[in-house]
Amino acid sequence: MKKITTLFILLSSLFINSALAQNKNCTFNEDFSDFDFWVGAWDVFDTAGNQVGTNSIEKLENGCAIMESWTGASGSTGISINYFNSVRNEWRQLWVSAGEYAIDIVGALNEGSMVLVGELYNYGGNETYDFRGTWSSNEDGSVRQFFEQYNKETEVWDAWFDGRYVPQTMNN
Repeated sequence: MKKITTLFILLSSLFINSALAQNKNCTFNEDFSDFDFWVGAWDVFDTAGNQVGTNSIEKLENGCAIMESWTGASGSTGISINYFNSVRNEWRQLWVSAGEYAIDIVGALNEGSMVLVGELYNYGGNETYDFRGTWSSNEDGSVRQFFEQYNKETEVWDAWFDGRYVPQTMNN
């Protein structure tokens, strides 16, 4: 009976330690917190100060993923899943909207800003464009999201979206 009890305690300990390690896996690596400055409920404004939408950004799966839910002022919607791949040491965003495009970009925190580069898939035009996004935390608690699309004809990066995320609590 003592051997069975000892075996049970040993197996229970291994199971509990394994479960705790699995639950804390993303909390042990501080890179999983690089994008935390974007987490929250936001009102989003263009550079002219017009509200263009709202966005809800939340951490999921014990901090291993960030989910974005966008609603544009015109009724457009979109979602993204963002996660840190510790094997590749990079962040990845996969964005899908009910509109005509999807975005797949990867990168990392660079001098305080999250910079992700990849491709925009334009379903309507059946085209792919080089694309990049930069998120920067501002001193006032807002976040700037700046997207650029590479123009193959002019060989320059054109502004695609420039938004200021203001915490909804600041507007109430």
